[in-house]
Amino acid sequence: MSRAAALVRTRKAVRALVQGWRDEGLTVGLVPTMGALHAGHAALVERAAKECDRVVVSVFVNPLQFGPNEDYGRYPRALPADRKLVAAAGAAAVYAPSVEEMYPKGFRTHVEVEGLSELYCGHYRPGHFRGVATVVLKLFNQVPADRAYFGEKDFQQVGILERMAEDLDVPTAIVRVPIVRERDGLALSSRNAYLSPSERGAAPALRKALEAGRKEARSEAATPARVSAAVKRALAATGLKLQYASVADSVTLEPAKDLKGPRRLLVAAYLGKTRLIDNIPL
Repeated sequence: MSRAAALVRTRKAVRALVQGWRDEGLTVGLVPTMGALHAGHAALVERAAKECDRVVVSVFVNPLQFGPNEDYGRYPRALPADRKLVAAAGAAAVYAPSVEEMYPKGFRTHVEVEGLSELYCGHYRPGHFRGVATVVLKLFNQVPADRAYFGEKDFQQVGILERMAEDLDVPTAIVRVPIVRERDGLALSSRNAYLSPSERGAAPALRKALEAGRKEARSEAATPARVSAAVKRALAATGLKLQYASVADSVTLEPAKDLKGPRRLLVAAYLGKTRLIDNIPL
């Protein structure tokens, strides 16, 4: 039976906890999350627990990364269940600060990775990645971990955070963990909870559309534009409304001009009012 993960609420307390472990010569892993955790998050914690002596999971619904008409107010919050899940996966502590603790009165400093933050999801969610980079850098400073673990479902996010960490000399190593999917191919996401039963039945079409794009990428005359068009065709009669389908350089995140070298097919689509994202390597 797993032990309960300690609940820590303040910057001072989490720093003291991590420093105590460091004084014992232990390594520390950090898994940043917004809560409403699922098996995909459990995979991050399990990976961290294999590679580090102690694991801290942060649970913070970050207001800076939500636009004015997005779902900050209704984003699912389930801290008691989250604590049980991460404890079972091997976490030693949950760091769940309040908004006031994370952004004290007078806060006015932000972090932005220029260029990359305006692409793909960033084009449709202005300011989103500024909010992500700001909160993650704060978490890196509050929880000085050896490694931090992020899922590749948010492929653009991971690339942006890697760029930030390199540019700002952050000592924490960023570790990528592969996407975890349901049996029918749907990528696990906290926002899947918004889907009605009928929408949930339609949602795997997003993964099938990605596969159609990958099939096109293997054709002799394939181009990034033709790959994107194949995704659009595959979604045409599915009930999903495509927002974008783009081929990116897997290393730089820049839009790919060809299909030579490592490439990632990124997609975002709406199913009803729920925005879903996914990606696969080409």
